[in-house]
Amino acid sequence: MKIKKVNNKKKTVLELCAGGGGQFLGLEAAGFDCVGAVEIEEEYCRTLNFNRPGLNVINYDLKHFNAKGFYGVDLVAGGVPCPPFSIAGKQLGQDDDRDLFPYALKIVKQADPKAVLLENVPGLSSAKFETYRKSIQLKLAQMGYWSDWKILNASDFGVPQLRPRFILVAIKSELKNIFEWPRPISKKLTVGEALFDLMAEKGWAGVHNWSKKANDVGPTLVGGSKKHGGPDLGPTRSRQQWKNLGVDGMGIADSAPELKFPKDGHPRLTVRMTARIQGFPDSWYFPGRKTSSYRQIGNAFPPAVAKAVSLQILNAIQTI
Repeated sequence: MKIKKVNNKKKTVLELCAGGGGQFLGLEAAGFDCVGAVEIEEEYCRTLNFNRPGLNVINYDLKHFNAKGFYGVDLVAGGVPCPPFSIAGKQLGQDDDRDLFPYALKIVKQADPKAVLLENVPGLSSAKFETYRKSIQLKLAQMGYWSDWKILNASDFGVPQLRPRFILVAIKSELKNIFEWPRPISKKLTVGEALFDLMAEKGWAGVHNWSKKANDVGPTLVGGSKKHGGPDLGPTRSRQQWKNLGVDGMGIADSAPELKFPKDGHPRLTVRMTARIQGFPDSWYFPGRKTSSYRQIGNAFPPAVAKAVSLQILNAIQTI
């Protein structure tokens, strides 16, 4: 049997649109060394710097970023903005000035990584954008990459919300037969299981009954943007789904329900609870105000999903 040679040197990643750290945490947990995290929002950069002092956080507009200084990085990963493809928006796609796929591809060409990981909303998978998806894959093929798209649900990887994401993985063509998409884990984590201790921390007498009602994964958290959306759990349909789980989705609470909170009441989630729902560890702190913190959380790529995909990428590229 031929023994596969493994390169034990830690693999590097350049992260684009780094956000509040969801994808970073997944990449870090998989074993990647982040050599640069590009993010345009100052509040998001503060979160990254607060939690990982010394991380090379680059507060810069991706449209003007030059990645030639990162030539030879092993992986380029990012969560490019979703509004151009979201069913909640106008779905203008490439005609939306927030579409950063062309700039991400420019960076891939400059950095020439072994692999690429880009995530977006499921809306991009619709027939409306088939031609656009094919154009992206054609450009990657011209640069020497095999690529594939797949929808992954966060709930299949231990995250207590559905949160489907449309993920693009591109890898050097000679490695295409090594890469495999991650397989779902068998047991789903419910909202009640994930949040029981946080809901109980101030002695709320109704927490046991609440946790039984919250016996399912939650709908997708919606962080909104600076112009649209606030500190609530999304549109009417999402809020109704949260209500069915015993959660008031009309806002974000400052603290857990108190001892005197009605036993059959519907508590609101705190920022920390929403972070737990997204899969952030409790050690990851969001230093901004409530609305800003929730926006970072609601727009994040769940760390567990990022870890699952990047582990598969790591397995494919570690031989070169």
